[in-house]
Amino acid sequence: MAQRLDVAGHQGIPAIGLGTWYMGEDSARRQQEVTALQAGLDAGLKIIDTAEMYADGRAEEVVGEALKGRRDSALLVSKVYPWNAGEDDAIAACEASLRRLQTDRIDLYLLHWRGSVPLEETIRAMQRLQQQGKIVHWGVSNFDSDDMDELWAEPGGEACATNQVLYHLASRGIEYDLLPQCQQRAVPVMAYCPLAQAGRLRRHLFSEPTLVALAQQKGVTVAQLLLAWVIRAPGVMAIPKASSLQHVRENAAALDITLSDEACFLIDKAFPPPRHKMPLDVV
Repeated sequence: MAQRLDVAGHQGIPAIGLGTWYMGEDSARRQQEVTALQAGLDAGLKIIDTAEMYADGRAEEVVGEALKGRRDSALLVSKVYPWNAGEDDAIAACEASLRRLQTDRIDLYLLHWRGSVPLEETIRAMQRLQQQGKIVHWGVSNFDSDDMDELWAEPGGEACATNQVLYHLASRGIEYDLLPQCQQRAVPVMAYCPLAQAGRLRRHLFSEPTLVALAQQKGVTVAQLLLAWVIRAPGVMAIPKASSLQHVRENAAALDITLSDEACFLIDKAFPPPRHKMPLDVV
C-alpha cells in the first residue's frame, strides 16, 4: 500500500516527491532534468519542490518547462530567501518565481530559513500573497522546535502548512521533539536530503551492513530502503532529488515498501534514535 498523506489542502498525496536542488546549474543537463521531473509525474508523484535559491532561479525555470501543459498534475512548492520575506520584498520575489515557473500560482510557498525579518511581517506577506491568489498555502523550512513555537504563537501562525527540514537515517534529531510537535498539530514534515545527498553527507550510509542485508532481503536498493524508512512515520514525506529517469522510478517504487517491526528494530540498533535534544541539522 503506497504511503500517502494530506498536504496543503490536497488529500492522498504520495509521500515521496521530486526535489530540484542542484538542477539548472548545467545547461547541458537541462533536458535530462525536465524529462526526469515529467517521468516522476507520470509515475504518480505529485510534489515538486524548488526554490529561488537553487541555481539562482534556474531550477525554477527547469520546473516551469517540465510543467508546460500539465501544471495541475503537480503540487508545486517553492521557497523565498529570508531577506526577501518582508511585506513588500516577498511580493516581488514571489512574482519573479511565478515568471520563472511559468504559472499563476505556487501551491505551497516556504520561508527557506529564518532570518532577521520578524515572523509577524512574513506571515502578513504570506497572507497578502494568498489574497492576491499568487500562493495557495504557505509554510517554513529549517525551523527548529522553538522556532515553531514562536511561529504558532503569532497571529495567523497556525496556518503554517509544513516545515521542511533535513532528515535521514543518520540524522534523526528531529524525532526527539520537532517531529512529535508537528505531528501533534497535524503539520506535515517534508524531509530534504532523505538520502543524505546520495550518501555524500554520511559516507558509510550506503555500505552499512545492516542496510545492505535488509535491502538484499527485500530485493530493493539501499536508497529505496532509506526512503521507505523516512516515510514510515505518520505525516512525513521525503523530497529526494529527481536526478535521472532510473532514480525517479526507483524513488516512486519505494512508496510500496513496508518495513516490518523487526527491520525497524535492526535499523534502530545500527542508527539509534536520539535520547536528548539535538541542534537542527541544516545544509
